[in-house]
Amino acid sequence: MRYDFFCGIRPIVLATCLSASGGFVNAEPAHGIAMYGDPALPPDFVSLPYVNPDAPTGGRIVLSEVGGFDSLNPFILKGNSVYGHRVYGFESLMGRNWDEPFTLYGLLAESVETGPNREWVEFTLRPEARFSDGSPVTVEDVLWSFETLGTLGHPRYHAGWEKIETAEVVGERTVRFTFNTEDNELPLILGLRPILQKAAYEGRAFHESTLEPPVGSGPYVISDYEPGRFLTLKKDPDWWGADLPFNRGQHNIDEIRYEWFGDADVAFEAFRAGEISFNREGNLAKWRTAYDFPAVRSGEVVLAEIPHQRPGGIRGFVMNTRRAPFDDWRVRDALIHAFNFEFINNAINGGEEPRIASYFTNSVLAMSDGPAEGKVREYLEPFADQLLPGALEGYTLPTSDGSEANRRNTRKAIGILSDAGWTVQDGVMKNADGQALKFDILLQSGDTQNINIAELYAEQLKRIGVVANLVTVDAAQYKERTQAYDFDMAHYIRLMSLSPGNEQILYWGKDGVTEPGTRNWMGMNNPAVESLIQSMLNATDQEDFQAAVKALDRVLTTGRYVIPIWYSPVSHIAYKSELKYPEGKTQMYGDWLGFQPDVWWVEN
Repeated sequence: MRYDFFCGIRPIVLATCLSASGGFVNAEPAHGIAMYGDPALPPDFVSLPYVNPDAPTGGRIVLSEVGGFDSLNPFILKGNSVYGHRVYGFESLMGRNWDEPFTLYGLLAESVETGPNREWVEFTLRPEARFSDGSPVTVEDVLWSFETLGTLGHPRYHAGWEKIETAEVVGERTVRFTFNTEDNELPLILGLRPILQKAAYEGRAFHESTLEPPVGSGPYVISDYEPGRFLTLKKDPDWWGADLPFNRGQHNIDEIRYEWFGDADVAFEAFRAGEISFNREGNLAKWRTAYDFPAVRSGEVVLAEIPHQRPGGIRGFVMNTRRAPFDDWRVRDALIHAFNFEFINNAINGGEEPRIASYFTNSVLAMSDGPAEGKVREYLEPFADQLLPGALEGYTLPTSDGSEANRRNTRKAIGILSDAGWTVQDGVMKNADGQALKFDILLQSGDTQNINIAELYAEQLKRIGVVANLVTVDAAQYKERTQAYDFDMAHYIRLMSLSPGNEQILYWGKDGVTEPGTRNWMGMNNPAVESLIQSMLNATDQEDFQAAVKALDRVLTTGRYVIPIWYSPVSHIAYKSELKYPEGKTQMYGDWLGFQPDVWWVEN
């Protein structure tokens, strides 16, 4: 890797679009870049489509967090940092429009240009871009940020840096990144990298956690904090980007305060008591029964149900294949059959929530349950001898009649385990060496709903002689153990978008088998997955892209790595009545990350 510096001035840069033949070509000068086709918003757009461009500013919102924090460096693996600080204190070269699956518009950068085949990308900085201390954002800050994050930062930043052959200054405000591998998404991924102030880290070890607030360029700065208890972000009155069309109607609230609690139940009681402004509820039964309190009845707290079209993602209990017996897919399959979803869903949700059928449920990217056909099959067939049953033939999760006994699936689970060398001996499932089939389920203390699910599941497993011990730990221990993959089975959530891309490498890539801190908790190492991710990244049209994702969905789902539970196509939120959001303009992602409190405001 090298940096090249020279002072030549580039002409005005160009945006990127697809040509009629499917390749990438230079287009007219523009302000954004889309994964496919042209950006939907014109160069002179006045605001994003889902905001209230005339929203009032001011006020305060208090949000709850569970656990604690001990670091103000949100860009490294070490320590527990504050998500909101990373999001609102720092900016990237470009920003997302959540109304489009994957399209970026200039933020710190005023424009973007790529090569004919996206073999390089150039970003030109806005001359007015400033850090919170008033110093300009420079090309040196950009290059330093990319290299530092890519080598010393959190593992989520490493893959992108490894694909950069050269990083160079090609103009007073322009940087170019040339790639060493084909990856059509990479220009967009780099556009979302946070830009840090190089000078703020001089004399400091970047990879060490710290409680010294760094300098960012975002709309908020830290005004006060106490590790593990609270952190307050104040709107920067001199924020350079306040008048950008991209930011109009966003970041309207003057103060965002985060309060930490020992567990979710305590946080909910603080919300009921009026100490917290907003609560997102993931437990449908609780939504139905626990939100009839005085502030709701008086109208001081508003209950809202916001539909969305985003993928359901995967949520459930992940099995760590780095450890026996989960390295045997038949054991994983048997444990999925032993999970009586219909009974548990009825006990906890009244049977109302739909089950997660695959990793991209509730979207156009979801696999079908029938045989693989067309381009999906073409992507899978080269790996036919490595795929598990169902990937090509078709696969659906086992269902029960809803009774507690679950006799049919219990018999099926016992039969699958028998094929894998496990039999019931004196009421205990054992292998030929006499080892009992038992494992721990790692859970976070205070996570009442998932603890209840795990308790019901453990009772079900007793029917087949399997012992599951529930182990609850605090938030810090849970993070430490899952980052080190120190668990047998654990509660697991992975949110998915309509524009999956390079993050899938972090989720399922083979490096995650040994490298700590990735999202590959199950320890997946599958050549088909690696190939399908690359096919997805290098697709030049929506048809190929969707086929690659659907093929990937089949491999992930039939890998039987996770015992999936349910998702909700409607998000349930409760909030103080003085908080407002632009109703009727909800984007396709519903209340997806970034929707709140970014576009909310306080009405006095």
